[in-house]
Amino acid sequence: MNPALTASIIAGYFGVLILISFLTSKKSDNDTFFRGNKQSPWYIVSIGMIGASLSGVTFISVPGWVASTGLTYMQMVFGYFLGYLVIAHILLPLYYKLNLTSIYTYLDERFGFWSYKSGAVLFLLSRTIGASARLYLMANVLQIAVFDAFNIPFEITVLVTILLIWLYTFRGGIKTIIWTDTLQTLFMLLSVGITVVVISKSMNLSFSGMINTIADSEFSKIFEFSDWNSKQHFIKQFFSGAFITIVMTGLDQDMMQKNLTCRNLKDAQKNMYWYGFSFVPVNLLFLSLGVLLFLFAANQGIAIPERSDDLFPIIATGDYLPKVVGVFFMLGLVAAAYSSADSALTSLTTSFSVDILNVEKKSDAHAKKIRFKVHIAFSVLLAVVILLFRIFNNDSVISTVFNLAGYTYGPLLGLYAFGLFTKLKVHDRYVPLIAILSPVVIGLLDYNYSMGFEKLIYNGAFAFIGLLLISKWNNN
Repeated sequence: MNPALTASIIAGYFGVLILISFLTSKKSDNDTFFRGNKQSPWYIVSIGMIGASLSGVTFISVPGWVASTGLTYMQMVFGYFLGYLVIAHILLPLYYKLNLTSIYTYLDERFGFWSYKSGAVLFLLSRTIGASARLYLMANVLQIAVFDAFNIPFEITVLVTILLIWLYTFRGGIKTIIWTDTLQTLFMLLSVGITVVVISKSMNLSFSGMINTIADSEFSKIFEFSDWNSKQHFIKQFFSGAFITIVMTGLDQDMMQKNLTCRNLKDAQKNMYWYGFSFVPVNLLFLSLGVLLFLFAANQGIAIPERSDDLFPIIATGDYLPKVVGVFFMLGLVAAAYSSADSALTSLTTSFSVDILNVEKKSDAHAKKIRFKVHIAFSVLLAVVILLFRIFNNDSVISTVFNLAGYTYGPLLGLYAFGLFTKLKVHDRYVPLIAILSPVVIGLLDYNYSMGFEKLIYNGAFAFIGLLLISKWNNN
């Protein structure tokens, strides 16, 4: 694909995002940035959250993941829906009742200062790594498709990527993100849909023929019930999906900050129902694309790359399909990556400003200055972590993100479960120790027994047990 054309597409796309930012950030203040003035329509939030959840990781890695796991990822997707129901009926009522800006403020009220700070730090660590992994993936593709042709180093690609995000988020914050994420979701799904249609036509497949071809392929297996030792066993995948959703959506400031911009609890719950339900067909579409990509590669004699994540970019931007596929691929990729990264930067700024620096206790003018500096600092931090990913990461990015989540979100799962389902108090000053020891124990077990994504559940359980051990049994 012509690099100049690709660069023009990206420039035009960001022009639209900056225009949206200008329109949504008029008369913006801290409440606009942090909570969107609590005026977001629930259906707009729902559409935008789909794109933020899927991100560049799903756009690239889920189709590539088909080679090693078939369609078994759908088992996790079914578990996701259970997790969304838990969020809608347990966590959202709590957050709205307490009228929270940062969801980790709950830990301060329930346990105390050190629990609160531990929860916030765990999120900051988790989201920084997760957002950087997603941006690394997108920046790597942009490097291949555009910047290598102009002999621009990867470091410059990363800086430009971060700068563009900063430009359209620094004023309006979450209010801008709600609308830009909606646009980006539509672009991403349109891109995948067009690619599926074009590949099917190039293989002379009707709609029913496409369905039958996917069903008859070697990649079509969805359910694994027979081998308990397999990481793809249904029980492990289903409940891992449910708990991953609870922690990576329900206990994540990034995702919940969008929900908390809805007008009321009822609207936020509507958003969660539709958002959760839509995840099933959307992920099935991505997996179907993955099957078609591998079948198309075999049909055309295209060598499968060492990194399965690279197959979609190679086919979409090469000379194998009409140029329109490459154009929409780039739009979809940029939309997917930025729909996750922009909200991550906003939520990191929010959490650090509110949870660590306590800006809500300062004057609006002073808080705005602090927020501005924090926004810049996290932009720089994301750039640094992306460069570290390029040096050390060799795995499929989606696998990396979920594995990291198993370690960093586990203590959060234990903290919230303990707070919601017991009435016990804890010795608050020991909570940071539990937050550190729990992932360490799981890491040692994982090293010796090679656990799958279910490590998140075990991590949360160990944290829960640790909180029991430091409970004030005589003062409950």
